[in-house]
Amino acid sequence: MITAKAPWKDCMGDVPMHLDYFEGTMCQAIEKMAETYPNQVAFDFMGKSTTYQELVENIRACAKSLKAMGIRENDKITIAMPNCPQSIYFFYAINMVGGICNMIHPLSAEKEIEFYLNESQSVMAITLDQFYGKFARIRSNTKLSNLVIASIKDALSPIMQVGYALTQGRKIKKIPADAPVVRWKDFLKQGSIVTGDYRIARKSADPAVILYSGGTTGTTKGIVLTNRNFNALGAQIVATNPMFRPGDKMLAAMPIFHGFGLGVCIHSMLFNGGRCILVPRFTPKTYAKDLVKHRCNFIAGVPTLYEALLRLPDMEGADLSCLKGVFSGGDSLSIELKKKFDKFLYDHKATIQVREGYGTTETVTACCLTPTHIYKEGSIGLPFPDTYIKIVEPGTDKELPYGEEGEICLAGPTVMLEYVNHPEETANTLESYTISSVIYNRLYRWGDTPSFLGIDAAIIYALGEHKEELTYADLEIDSPYNTYKYKGLPPAPIANPGLASFKAALNPEKTGFALKELDFVNFEGVDSCCYVWLNGQFVGYNQGSHSTGEFEVTDKLVEGTNTLGVLVLKWCDGTYWEDQDKFRTSGIFRDVYLLRRAVNHLWDYFVN
Repeated sequence: MITAKAPWKDCMGDVPMHLDYFEGTMCQAIEKMAETYPNQVAFDFMGKSTTYQELVENIRACAKSLKAMGIRENDKITIAMPNCPQSIYFFYAINMVGGICNMIHPLSAEKEIEFYLNESQSVMAITLDQFYGKFARIRSNTKLSNLVIASIKDALSPIMQVGYALTQGRKIKKIPADAPVVRWKDFLKQGSIVTGDYRIARKSADPAVILYSGGTTGTTKGIVLTNRNFNALGAQIVATNPMFRPGDKMLAAMPIFHGFGLGVCIHSMLFNGGRCILVPRFTPKTYAKDLVKHRCNFIAGVPTLYEALLRLPDMEGADLSCLKGVFSGGDSLSIELKKKFDKFLYDHKATIQVREGYGTTETVTACCLTPTHIYKEGSIGLPFPDTYIKIVEPGTDKELPYGEEGEICLAGPTVMLEYVNHPEETANTLESYTISSVIYNRLYRWGDTPSFLGIDAAIIYALGEHKEELTYADLEIDSPYNTYKYKGLPPAPIANPGLASFKAALNPEKTGFALKELDFVNFEGVDSCCYVWLNGQFVGYNQGSHSTGEFEVTDKLVEGTNTLGVLVLKWCDGTYWEDQDKFRTSGIFRDVYLLRRAVNHLWDYFVN
């Protein structure tokens, strides 16, 4: 039995170790806020404000329509939308009628959308008109009964609708009049026939949301999260930010289909009476413009976004004294970038510093956050209230002293319910956990490959992830702007010009590979590009972050220890900014391994 101490408890400052959590559903929490602050603005979208009372009225109207269309308890409904009002209404309405929200990226490829729909067994989906074609082409391969089509135009004021129709609206391909879809306005009319009780009584522990994560091996898994997971996060976010007040504004640019965007930027704000500035798509320039225009109090982003803001001439002279909190997550925040951005905040009249969060989708998003009163270089702060972290010997339940490196075990109210359709992985990841007589039903053992963590005087340091294929020693990170020793996986190239180099040892005998046939070194994911050397000989160059980089090294591999050298560049002519995930995954973010093939093997194929 694993027990848990909390050596950080005396360092929590004004943040309590324990909280009382709302024992209801997510939509009930929003209704509670509407009762408390009916006329307060819940969110702004492209110039139009919606109050909490209006928000709840729209959620209820949407819930009635879902009921009229036959949605039953535990039905899965896919939301493939950006941050816009229809996404918010649909999300909480599904929760109100007892359904489960399946959140996916609207820019996903057709086959990815097909996978998400089938993996979740979704019976309904909502997407924007501009993405109709993708769904139409794969719909017959799924169990989708209804497809609701929304438009950005539907959420705009009359004047903005005219402007949208003359600009962005003209670029969208028209949907055939006889297409088997339900338009947003027609969808809302369906609810008029519902006269009885359309709500389904649900508990806080019931499944509510599915988010997707590739994990460290790139194997996509659906993560089932409960009402309690999201509501607990909402309570923890405010507890760790006591400066928050109802009505404070959050720039909600991180996407709703990601735990960071949905959990922190949207639900945690609405759960506490905050005001979301919904941003459907953004560039660093538009992000900066919205920040200054709306006088936002809180912003959340990834390191690459903050690095881009530093270079924007538009930010010169901007007054950021309105900021109460700046959060960084989704990737490691380098010490150098933190220092630069903290100075940037100070130079623009802000009185706060950037604070780093740490966590995974299995805990909705973050489970640790840099406190306001303590900071140590390279740390990720303190666990949230009621969140316990324990270090064990990898692959065992043998506890290690705090301060040593080992596998992370985590318990708390935000830990997921299960993986979709992966009972074996769920069983390997979760187990019962008792802490100080408090029983947590779930324990999350971190990762497809063991992650490592150290604790020094209560402050937590994430040291990267351990890979069995490669043995990493102290690595030299060589950059004109960033030179230091790093232990663990090679870090993402953060500094401008954004490059990082490392050396690692390969041993073919240890991994079972013989020096015969053809040997390859495979990189499953490197963003944005990399140059590779083996034993001092140049092997090749690869770019395309989500395509496997494969290098034949048969004539360069020697018996015993081989030295693999890699130079990773953050930017190249193949770099593209798709969304938050692209900001997050700069660097080597998937497995690196040796692969042997027969001399005669299938190399490529074509379909004519």
